Amino acid sequence: MKPPGPEPDPVLVLKLVAAALAEDRAGNDITTAALVPPDQRGYATIIAKAEGVLAGLPVARATFAAVDAALSWRPERADGDPLSPGDAVARVEGALASILRAERVALNFLSHLSGVATAAHQVVRAIEGTGCRLRDTRKTIPGLRVLQKYAVRTGGGTNHRLDLAGGVLIKDNHLAALRARGLGIPDAVRLARQANPGAKIEIEVTDLEMARAALAAGADELLLDNMALPLMRDAVRLAAAHDPRPLLEASGGITIENARRVAETGVDFISMGAITHSAQALDMSLEVEVGG
Repeated sequence: MKPPGPEPDPVLVLKLVAAALAEDRAGNDITTAALVPPDQRGYATIIAKAEGVLAGLPVARATFAAVDAALSWRPERADGDPLSPGDAVARVEGALASILRAERVALNFLSHLSGVATAAHQVVRAIEGTGCRLRDTRKTIPGLRVLQKYAVRTGGGTNHRLDLAGGVLIKDNHLAALRARGLGIPDAVRLARQANPGAKIEIEVTDLEMARAALAAGADELLLDNMALPLMRDAVRLAAAHDPRPLLEASGGITIENARRVAETGVDFISMGAITHSAQALDMSLEVEVGG
């Protein structure tokens, strides 16, 4: 699989790790404190227990380092690698108490992000050969968006805008606000372009009438929202007759089962919130060998 691109910002990773460790009160693990001497050493291996795509090694590494900078970390796989049950993902060595305090938080990050990468990869594989690409959305777990979007890239998907400042996307509620003032799609595109010179303008449309209006107004991209496949094909033909042809993104009601049929309509992207907000965690465990 292709490399996922740049790792998440290390400063942000440290903040997220610190918040997760604080939530878990990792510095006050009363069970470990009672049973594991501070000088007892251990060796731990993170093991995959399901098939999928690995993502999140930088975050897991940062978690162990935040608990104890003296712990050694050795990855056995790279983000983007396929995993099978029993595969060793990484090894950690050092104070056993530190390993145990970091264990759950590190596995939580790894399991969730690998689940996102796996979900994205499944869709990418389903639409392979169509020329269509998978996009993520802003339907993410609060606070984890940067990590989830990294995981989407790791699984072979592409990122849409990171946040509200990352691009113009005119949606139904924006249009409703304009209609209340007697304005429509041409006004929406005009006002957005005036306020954001040079920015690409994407607008959500639900029927051909809206698509024609958006094309006439010069929108750079159309979001085809919850369109039935025949209507989507009509929208693709309509856009193809327009010069320059806008990019087309299909969204709403797309699943792993119907993703290929949607992709085969000729759209450029399909977007799915489920790959981030509903991804099933990829099961992993940490197995310890105890030293003296």
